[in-house]
Amino acid sequence: MHQSIEIDEKIFQDAVKFYGTVFSLPPLASKIYSYLLFDYEKVGITFDEFVEVLSASKSSVSTSISLLLNAQLIVDHNKMDERRRYFFINDEYKKIRFEKIVQKMQDELKLLDDLNNFKKSKDDGYNERIEVYKALLNKNIENIQESLNKL
Repeated sequence: MHQSIEIDEKIFQDAVKFYGTVFSLPPLASKIYSYLLFDYEKVGITFDEFVEVLSASKSSVSTSISLLLNAQLIVDHNKMDERRRYFFINDEYKKIRFEKIVQKMQDELKLLDDLNNFKKSKDDGYNERIEVYKALLNKNIENIQESLNKL
């Protein structure tokens, strides 16, 4: 079996389980993503290596790669004078992922304001808890955006 990178089987299995859950990935897509995590030198992994190392059909690997590319979890490049595509982890994904989280929190804040403005009765206990929750959301948005600026 030709393998261009060295992997640790236990860490690989843990990563497959973790990223499969976090990103809601099917098993093979999670294996491809997890395998790429071990490409520390950024040599890139070819389609054929995935087929061979993961013992998967070409069509399954192709479908999984398309899913990962569309989700922006991975990127591909062609090396000069070569037709083969090499796949890599998308280093920008961490930023993209947290931008999506911030957007969801902002959407929730707007929804909470809309609900509060619509509500007829003013229950102080409820409003107090909602204000604490909104403050938590705002603080997290601030913290994440501050960190994103450093990435």
